[in-house]
Amino acid sequence: MFLKLALPVVTLIALAASPAAAADPIVIGLITKTETNPFFVKMKEGAASESTRLGAKLLTGAGAKDGDNEGQVTAMENMINAGAKGILITPSDTKAIVPSIQKARKKGVLVIALDTATEPVTAVDALFATNNFDAGLLIGQWAKGAMAGKKPVIATLDLQPGITVGAQRHNGFLQGFGVAKADPNSSDLVTAPQVVCSQDTHGNQAEGQAAMENCLSKNPDINLVYTINEPAAFGAFTAVKAAGKDKQIVIVSVDGGCRGVQGVVDGKIAATSQQYPLKMATMGVEAVVNYAKTGKKASGYVDTGVTLVTDRPQAGVASKDSKFGTASCWGKK
Repeated sequence: MFLKLALPVVTLIALAASPAAAADPIVIGLITKTETNPFFVKMKEGAASESTRLGAKLLTGAGAKDGDNEGQVTAMENMINAGAKGILITPSDTKAIVPSIQKARKKGVLVIALDTATEPVTAVDALFATNNFDAGLLIGQWAKGAMAGKKPVIATLDLQPGITVGAQRHNGFLQGFGVAKADPNSSDLVTAPQVVCSQDTHGNQAEGQAAMENCLSKNPDINLVYTINEPAAFGAFTAVKAAGKDKQIVIVSVDGGCRGVQGVVDGKIAATSQQYPLKMATMGVEAVVNYAKTGKKASGYVDTGVTLVTDRPQAGVASKDSKFGTASCWGKK
């Protein structure tokens, strides 16, 4: 049964509670970047499932789009007012959200970042996430092997300026490809002479298509495309296919979602770094329930893992095939 709070940004999911917890259920908040990105849809499903199992109530909220800090701030305030004991957040603006997080923590709310680190990372109690730099590094290393003997002409379809997860994936890719050196924790994008076009997509498929069309108009010789995530990759493929260049251009990405792995099977995405949002959400819910019961706070960074998924393995680059990727997508067992 779904009950809506008077405040429109947050939805309260009334979950079955055990008799012992029925009088005073633990309230948990989950704030994602968007409601529609498959990565965050799956994260929400994982949090709801684990909350049900533990007899908690889950509040969910999201920005209107990636980068909507105001929407996330409003969601956090609503959750605090609704009695959330802990809040899990994938921050859209990794700096601007910090004052709101500090207010929540001063009120005794446990705040855990999922997927994306805040700036500074110590603004939250804990971070449960993939090492996004390593995710980029893997697809960069794979692409270097796949492009051996060819002159790389690269387009990068990025997230947006100043967001750690976007910078880490981008920078990891270029370092893995061997054309740049980067600070793994920086939110500034590095570049290289081989990169002839860079466009922001906000991780959106339609924006990914438009970005790729712009890049091909700027330089039709592009033969390698890095994408921030799989929606952007599918948008890029649509543009590449329309230009008749789908046999000439290699597209790599990050997320390893179920649809993304199918893209590997279909030949639309050559390789993707698989992440596990279900694991992030499950761990986050468990941490909040434990804090509510024992007073012990989760702390520090927990790496939730990454696996390169491709059906075209390259020497010296650890990877799994699409069969593994399908069985493991989003972190399902």
